[in-house]
Amino acid sequence: MERSTDMTTGRPLPLILRLAVPLILTNLGQQLYQVADAVIVGRSVGVSAFASLGACDWLYWLILWSVTALTQGFSSVAAQKFGSGDRKSFRKTVCMCVLVCAAFGAVLTLACTSAAGLFLRLLHTEEAIFAGARTYLTIMYGGTMIVLAYNMAGALLRAVGDGRTPLYAMFVAGLSNIVLDLLFVARLGWGIPGAAAATLLAQLISFVYCFAVIRKNRLFYITKEDFRPDRGSILELCRMGIPQALSQCVTAFGGIYAQSVINTFGYVVVAGCTAANKLHTFMDCSAVALGFACSTFVAQNYGAGRLDRVRAGMRRGIALALGTAGIITAVMLLFGRPIVGLFLEKDVADAAAALDVAYRYVRVMACCLWTAYLMNLYRYTLQGIGNTVAPMLSGGVEMGARVCAATFLPPLLGQTGLFFMDGSAWAAAGLFQGIAFYISLHGIARRGRE
Repeated sequence: MERSTDMTTGRPLPLILRLAVPLILTNLGQQLYQVADAVIVGRSVGVSAFASLGACDWLYWLILWSVTALTQGFSSVAAQKFGSGDRKSFRKTVCMCVLVCAAFGAVLTLACTSAAGLFLRLLHTEEAIFAGARTYLTIMYGGTMIVLAYNMAGALLRAVGDGRTPLYAMFVAGLSNIVLDLLFVARLGWGIPGAAAATLLAQLISFVYCFAVIRKNRLFYITKEDFRPDRGSILELCRMGIPQALSQCVTAFGGIYAQSVINTFGYVVVAGCTAANKLHTFMDCSAVALGFACSTFVAQNYGAGRLDRVRAGMRRGIALALGTAGIITAVMLLFGRPIVGLFLEKDVADAAAALDVAYRYVRVMACCLWTAYLMNLYRYTLQGIGNTVAPMLSGGVEMGARVCAATFLPPLLGQTGLFFMDGSAWAAAGLFQGIAFYISLHGIARRGRE
C-alpha cells in the first residue's frame, strides 16, 4: 500500500487543499480533545484546577511547539528528497529522523521533568494552583517521547503527501481521549493526573496507527544499511529542524514571560485567560495546517526546481489563509460568549468573573487572527525553500513584541492590556517573515538565472 501525492504537477489549489483539509481536520480533532480535557476538568474539579492547567500552557507549549517544529523541519528535508525522486536518500533521511528524534526526546524528557517545579516558581505561580500545575506539567513532560513519536510519524507521512492517515489516527485518538477523560476525571475522580494521562494515551494511539500505516507503505521499506548513521544526513536534518525548534523555543519564552504577568492578576484571571487560550489553539489549528500543506507543496516543487509553481502555490495559500481566518473571526465574534461558557459551571464560585475575562480576550484575539494565519504560512514555507535563518530570527521578533506588550500594556490598560499581547507578536513576526520569504525567493530565482 502506497499513499503519496506528487505535487510537482497539477493545479496548485486542489493539491494544497488535498493535503490541507485532512490536516485541518486532524488538528481540529487534536484541539477538540485538548479542549475536552479543559472542559471536563473545569466542570468536574473547578476553577482552581482549570487555572492549574492554564498555568502550564506556555511551559508545555515550549516542548510541544519545539517538537512540532523540529519534526516539520525534518519533514521538509524528506519532502525535498521525495520530490527529487531520490528514493535511497529519502529512506536514509527517514532513518536519520528516527535516530535524531530519539536522542532529542531522551534529553528533553530528563531535563524538563526534573525542572517542572522550578519553571512554575519562576512564573510566580499562585500557591492555590501550584501543586496541581506541577503534577500536570511533570506528567506531560514525562510523555515527551510519545508526543515526539506521533509528530515524527505524522510529519513523515505528510512529506509524501499522505494527509489522510494522521487524520484517521487523530479522530480515533480524540474519541479515546474523551472516553478516558470521562473515566479518569469524572468517573474515577483522578482530577488533573487523570486528564494528563488521558492526553498521553490518546497520543500513543495516534502514533501506533500511523506507524502501522508506515510499515505497509513501500516508500518506507527500510534496511539495516539505511539505519547506519550518516553524518551528512544528520547535519542536513539538524540544519533544517533545530533552527525551527529554537525559533519556537524563543517564541515560547515570550509567552512564558507573558504568563508570568498574567499570574500576577490572580487565579481567576488565569482561568479566564486559560479558556481563551484553549479557544486560540482551536482557532489557530487551521493556520498551522495550511502552513504545513503549503510547506510540503513548496518543498516538493523547490526540490524539483519549479519556482513558478512555488509562487503560484503561495498565492493560493495566502487566499486560503485570509479566507479561513475571516470565517473563524466571524464565528467567534457572534458565538464566542456561549462557547467560552462551556469551560466552567456558571454557578461555581468565581466562574462568572473568569468567563467574562475569557470572552473579552477572545474578541480581541479573533480580530487579530488573520495576522497569525499569515505568520504561520510564511514560517513554514520559508522552511520549504530551505531558509532556516529567517524563521529562527522571527522567533526573536515574536518574543520581543510579546515581551514589550506584556511589559507596557497592562500598566496602561489593566487587564485589557493582556489581551493584545498575542496580536502584537503575530503581527510583528508575520511582517518579518513575509519580507524574508519574498527576498529569499528573489535570491533563488536570481541564482538560477546566473
